[in-house]
Amino acid sequence: MSALTCFKAYDIRGRLGDELNADIAYSIGKAFGQYMNAKTVAIGGDIRLSSETLKAALSHGLQDSGVNVIDLGVTGTEEIYFAAFHLDVDGAIEVTASHNPMDYNGMKLVGRGAKPISGDSGLNDIRDMIEIGNFKAVENKGHYSKMSLLDSYIDHLMSYLDLKAIRPLKLVVNAGNGAAGHVIDEIEAVFKKQNVPVEFIKVNHNPDGNFPNGIPNPLLPENRAATADAVRQHKADMGIAWDGDFDRCFLFDENADFIEGYYIVGLLAEAFLTKNKGAKIIHDPRLTWNTVQVVQQAGGIPVKSKTGHAYIKERMRAENAIYGGEMSAHHYFRDFAYCDSGMIPWLLVIELISSKNSSLSKLVRKAMQAYPCSGEINYKVSNSKDILTRIENEFKNDAISVDFTDGLSMEMPEWRLNVRTSNTEPLLRLNIESRGQPELVWDKVAEVERLIKM
Repeated sequence: MSALTCFKAYDIRGRLGDELNADIAYSIGKAFGQYMNAKTVAIGGDIRLSSETLKAALSHGLQDSGVNVIDLGVTGTEEIYFAAFHLDVDGAIEVTASHNPMDYNGMKLVGRGAKPISGDSGLNDIRDMIEIGNFKAVENKGHYSKMSLLDSYIDHLMSYLDLKAIRPLKLVVNAGNGAAGHVIDEIEAVFKKQNVPVEFIKVNHNPDGNFPNGIPNPLLPENRAATADAVRQHKADMGIAWDGDFDRCFLFDENADFIEGYYIVGLLAEAFLTKNKGAKIIHDPRLTWNTVQVVQQAGGIPVKSKTGHAYIKERMRAENAIYGGEMSAHHYFRDFAYCDSGMIPWLLVIELISSKNSSLSKLVRKAMQAYPCSGEINYKVSNSKDILTRIENEFKNDAISVDFTDGLSMEMPEWRLNVRTSNTEPLLRLNIESRGQPELVWDKVAEVERLIKM
């Protein structure tokens, strides 16, 4: 097979037709089964129109390499992670393109125990195996079965919170016509059964691979209006929106204001440290001051890791960290096999709101005032190396520290920056925060922007 362009740093993603099709999906199944020396593999897929076809081809490839396939049906990525540590399987694959455009699809692969399989932990080997066509002959094909893990998965989610502690709340939930709807419905049913006084207001709830309301990616400001409007209209206590495969959730406070993922990391870190004194918390290097302060004040140990799920998970395992958070709304949990979940965070937050008898805006206000930030700003560039050197030279005389854990991080007395190249696109990503000076953040954004565009 010719060179495969759909193999990325962390997963598989490509345009349908030339970059990813049923033949390629079949080969991925065959190569995955052989590479993992697998007996049984669980598979699932999101609600994209092409997911069912690709999943069927993937299944045939796995079976032709002698692997028994357990098909979990329509799932979010974290349901596949759950399967990989809950069932006795050698790996699991989710067919999803998350928040990519309509004409894309992809796959996320994990091994036994939900260990990530990315570029430097098997993904490139699987790609090479397909390109060379290096497949062994297999005598006995694997068999295919269907299974639902929804009940077990929901039971696991419920283990993170004290249902009796939840006070009456009204929540806007926006599945973005993605895969989250069936899980929300199931949680709602459990809440009703247990008399948990939570009312769900559902927006864009039904799964629809045509994405009539746009691709679900609440990280883009233009995709936030539906959730914010519903919070205002229904006077809700909180809004929650998910991306397509719901491994990320995005929160809106009772005023319908979008809360940067950065401040949620501090909130969840504090919640875990209240119950687990001295635990380690992993965070990414993009925005750090609030997280480090919160963790240290709560008696925990902050540990900085390179951005990206494979790096965070690896570091969490190495440190036995209880929780890890990225400002991009990926939240990782030790009890969830160190994987990221888009369901556990909002459940923890509604328990916090209830137990502290507070509102989301009050819970994050202090952090937002102490460490205002720019949020991530992306620039299309072709010469990122030169730009990073230019930025470093511009500010190095003022810098208290310079760090290259991930891109370039520089700390000045009153502000800090991180600028890094994207692992998946030709982009430079900039984050700036300050000590209590929002206007300084935007002054510095303008300064750095000039250096990027020179």
